[in-house]
Amino acid sequence: MMSGPPSDEELVRSARDGEMAALGALLERHRAGMHAVALSVLGNRPDVEDAVQDAFLVAVRRIGDVRRAESVGAWLRMIVRNVCRSRLRSPDAPTPVPYLAMLPGATSPERILDRHAMRDWLWRAVEELSPTLRMTLMLRHFSPRTPSYEQIAELCGVPVGTVRSRLSEARTKLVAAMAATAESAHADAAALSRASARQAAETLAAAERGRFAELTAERWSPDVALYSGRQRVGGRDFLVRGMECDLEAGVRQRFVTAVTSRDVTIWEMDLVNPPDDPDHCPPAVAWLMTMKDGRPHEVRLFHG
Repeated sequence: MMSGPPSDEELVRSARDGEMAALGALLERHRAGMHAVALSVLGNRPDVEDAVQDAFLVAVRRIGDVRRAESVGAWLRMIVRNVCRSRLRSPDAPTPVPYLAMLPGATSPERILDRHAMRDWLWRAVEELSPTLRMTLMLRHFSPRTPSYEQIAELCGVPVGTVRSRLSEARTKLVAAMAATAESAHADAAALSRASARQAAETLAAAERGRFAELTAERWSPDVALYSGRQRVGGRDFLVRGMECDLEAGVRQRFVTAVTSRDVTIWEMDLVNPPDDPDHCPPAVAWLMTMKDGRPHEVRLFHG
């Protein structure tokens, strides 16, 4: 005799154990109820579906928090209700999606492996997005220093409305991609980030030793370009002169973190100004780099 579909309790247990297909099935099962809650809180607004997608991302990150598996539907509806209320208070508030510590409190080897599987599944889905959508999503939801819609628009050289529509499309496609890739093998996202972090540290160290030009000539695309919005403002020589001028003024960059995908990388840096000129530069800078053949090809600097 054929068995029926798995219960919520069975899906939650499987999701906690790192089975991504179970989590995807669980979210799809409760999508209609979550959408109804969003509609009741927000009304017939165009961002209702965005709120549901944001709630999905929160649930992915916090599935390990579910205490009563049989009440997971109520838990999911609570998440979407909170997301909607946050949107009413602050429409531009982002939903952070850390790529580490996806399952809080995981200390055993099994739990650590589960946590890594969740993270890699998420990044595998991110890789399914187009470069334009992936860049916008990474800036808004994955960067520790989340820029506003206006700042993302300036950085990418597009209107704010385009940023909003790209984010909406990216979130929708991300959830769909997570469902589609739930049972496929996932690359080690942490390894990519660790490698990128090493490259960032080596780049700053080379600059301190006066070897920034040499390193970028060796590791970056020969036609690497610096952009302000959509406008190209210079090439490698321009970047080298800018770094040298900062160092001569006593400004140092201190690496914070790297967020990376197949062809988009974000390096977050603190800017340390000299004691006699504490306001020389803003406190932080992000290097937004589009990669080509594994090398920086386009660079945009965002000061925050």
